[in-house]
Amino acid sequence: MKYQSVTNTFIAVLILLFSSGCTFKSSVDDSSVKNTPSKTHEASMKPYKIAGKTYYPTQVSIGDTMSGVASWYGKDFHGKKTANGETYNMYALTAAHKTFPMNTIVKVTNKRSNKTVIVRINDRGPFVANRIIDLSYAAAKQTGLDITGTAPVVIEVLGFEGVKNGDKSVLIGDFDVQIGAFKNLSGAQFYKKEHNNEKGRYEAFIKEGWHDGGKIYRVWLRGFGSETEARDFISTSKYQGAFIVREK
Repeated sequence: MKYQSVTNTFIAVLILLFSSGCTFKSSVDDSSVKNTPSKTHEASMKPYKIAGKTYYPTQVSIGDTMSGVASWYGKDFHGKKTANGETYNMYALTAAHKTFPMNTIVKVTNKRSNKTVIVRINDRGPFVANRIIDLSYAAAKQTGLDITGTAPVVIEVLGFEGVKNGDKSVLIGDFDVQIGAFKNLSGAQFYKKEHNNEKGRYEAFIKEGWHDGGKIYRVWLRGFGSETEARDFISTSKYQGAFIVREK
C-alpha cells in the first residue's frame, strides 16, 4: 500500500537500541545521581559547579534546536562513571551536554559533512569555551567528527528516554509516544486514522514540527497515565522505533 513507503521515514529508529555511555570529566556530588520520589531525577536538573562556575540545567521541548561546536571523547574515559551514574561506553550512541536534562534524545548534524547521529544525553560537559556537546566515539565516528576532532553542528531535541541502569526515572510533563513521522500530511493523516484508539484507549494525533529544514508531521499517541505505562506500551507494541515524548 502507498502509506507503507512513507512509514519508513520514522525518526530515531535507533533510539530504543541505546545502551549506556559517555563520561563526566569532573566530579559531581554523589547525591546528584540518587533516585528520589520527586518529579525529576536529580541528575537531570540539579545545579552543579565546575571550576568555580555553576551550571543550571533547563527543561527543553521537542523541536528545540541549538547551534555550536561539537567535540568528542573516547578511550581515556571508557569504563568510567558518567554524571548520571552510568558507565561510559565509547561505542554507545551517547553524549554530554552542560544543561540538557539527562536522557534527552537529540539529533546532531555535522554542518561540514552533513552526516547525522541520534544520541542520548547521559553526561555533563564539555567544559571548554564555545563547545556545546561532547559525543561518544561511536557518535563522532558516525558524523566524521572522529577525524576532525571538532566541527560546527546543529542539535535538535527529538524526545526523552527515562531509563537509568534499568530503573525508571520520572520526567516532568504529560507522556505521549511517537509512532511515526512523515514528510507528507496525507501520510500522517492516514496513519493517524489507522492507529487511532489503539488498544481501545490511546488517541492518535498529529504534531507538526520541522526536520532538516522542512516541515514534518509526527504521529503521537496520548492517554498514558505515566512514563512506566508508556514504556510498557512500547516494549510490547509493534511500532519499531517508537519512543516517549513529552509536552510541558
